[in-house]
Amino acid sequence: MTKMPQATKFTSLQLELLKIYSYSPTEEELLDIKDILAKYFSDKLLEKTSKWAIENNITDDDLDKWLEDENQ
Repeated sequence: MTKMPQATKFTSLQLELLKIYSYSPTEEELLDIKDILAKYFSDKLLEKTSKWAIENNITDDDLDKWLEDENQ
């Protein structure tokens, strides 16, 4: 018999998303929401990555070299 995982509490983000889904948005609205969330998390990643690069003296040239390295 398979043991069921223990339930966990929803995060505040999950609760907000549940509110949105209870509203029954259209497919177009759902796509808009997905785009908004993707942009938000993309911006956050870019912000953290830029901060890390500055703190570690990583230049655009360094990044270009890494991208061109066949061993990566």
